[in-house]
Amino acid sequence: MKLAWILLVVAALLELVWATALKQSNGLARLWPAVIGMAVALLSVVVLSVSLRDLPVGTAYAVWVGLGSLGVAITGIVVLGESASPARVACLLLILVGVIGLKVVDG
Repeated sequence: MKLAWILLVVAALLELVWATALKQSNGLARLWPAVIGMAVALLSVVVLSVSLRDLPVGTAYAVWVGLGSLGVAITGIVVLGESASPARVACLLLILVGVIGLKVVDG
C-alpha cells in the first residue's frame, strides 16, 4: 500500500512536467514542448494506473488531480509569475487540506 501512495505522488509530480511543457508549447505550436508534454502525460496516467491496483479509484484520482493542480498552480506562481492573491492561495490550501484528509481517511 505504501508503494501505491508513492507511485500516486510520482504520477502527480509528473503532472507538473506535462502541464508546464504544454504551456511552453504555445498551444501545441512548438513541437518539442508539445511532444514532451504529451509523453509525460501518458507516463503520468500509466503510473496512476499502477497505483490503482492497491488504492480506491475515487481517492487515488482525487489525490492525483489535487496534488497535480496544486503543484501546477504553485509552479505558475513561482516560475511563471502568475497571481498569488490571498484568495487564490487560500483555495490552494483548501485543496491541500482535502488531499491530506483523503490520505488520513483511506490510509
